Amino acid sequence: MQTKERMIEEKPLNFIGQSPAVNDQFSGALMSLDWQEMGKRVGSKTEQDVRRALAKSRLQFEDFMALVSPAAEAFLPQMLRRSQQLTRRRFGYGMGVFAPLYLSNTCANECSYCGFSMSNPIKRLTLNESNVSDEVKALKEKGFDNLLLVTGETSKVSMPYFKRMLPLIAPHFSHLSMEVQPLEVNDYKELRQFGLDAVLVYQETYNTTTYAKHHTKGKKADFNFRLDAPDRLGQAHIHKIGLGVLLGLDDWRTDSVLLAHHLRHLQKRYWRSRFSVSFPRIRPCEGGIQVKSEITDKQLIQLVCAWRLFDEDLELTLSTRESADFRNNVLPIGFTSMSAESKTQPGGYSESSKEALEQFEISDDRSIDEVSQLIKAHGLEVIWKDWDKAYNQNF
Repeated sequence: MQTKERMIEEKPLNFIGQSPAVNDQFSGALMSLDWQEMGKRVGSKTEQDVRRALAKSRLQFEDFMALVSPAAEAFLPQMLRRSQQLTRRRFGYGMGVFAPLYLSNTCANECSYCGFSMSNPIKRLTLNESNVSDEVKALKEKGFDNLLLVTGETSKVSMPYFKRMLPLIAPHFSHLSMEVQPLEVNDYKELRQFGLDAVLVYQETYNTTTYAKHHTKGKKADFNFRLDAPDRLGQAHIHKIGLGVLLGLDDWRTDSVLLAHHLRHLQKRYWRSRFSVSFPRIRPCEGGIQVKSEITDKQLIQLVCAWRLFDEDLELTLSTRESADFRNNVLPIGFTSMSAESKTQPGGYSESSKEALEQFEISDDRSIDEVSQLIKAHGLEVIWKDWDKAYNQNF
């Protein structure tokens, strides 16, 4: 669980525990955080700044900047050791596993990096009740107990659809997350009553110019509505809020620093919620996209370690976007959960539709049994439930 002293890191707020005003959402705070200036500050960090950060037990934003800067690459061995130590101390020797269940690839957005973009000439499929039951059965037979529901963003898969499907899914899993279109506060409150535990909303990039370039049509083109979705989640008392940027869409160092500001903004206001960060790198998809700012394997390891040193309570997720070889080697460095045997097309587990398009190409397609063996080979335990529920059950 998040600790209270971790929440009140820099500027204590008078309304801790209360519902913030609408104009106190992160879109207001972001206006004072200049993208270019942030990038320059990260690039100016020195080896001395990195040493200073590594000597601290609690890091501030300047320290996080130092740890994601080019100067920190020479200190990766020290960062790795510290990251592993903090992770084992806080989370023990468990590794959570989950599966994404894609309910629909229908979408009304135009996003350059996504295979679901509405202009892509693909077969569209939205699972019905029978399809969903087949998928649930297939996933339960594999042993999954922690599920992430994913859809495209369209009125066809909105609140009426969610209220029909969640009662068919939630009773079979100990933890249910969603990665769908941003909703209103009252919608999130209502979905909690249907068994929703967590919501993931990735901003993709905090650079408004780059964001507009890659999101040209649909509701996702509204930068601020998406940006303030985590605030609405906090106001709806959602148990866990997942954040992330699409690494490669713009400068990954600057995006990560702004994401750190976003996280602290949310933690100070909604300290009863838990938080997670994911690290999706751009993968090949229908339509294709050129990576603007490549992040190498070594730099991704640096970034994961920087996050762990910045916040030892933060849950960090390892995606099947990454290759099997990469996941084999980085699994113990700071991650707390990982997806396994992922299918990114609707009906993928029960093979309800072999023709529906994937959202992106999976890089690690090993079975859950193989992934479980990998986890155990690292001396870790497979956690089938959500972290919080597993902890409460064991202790």
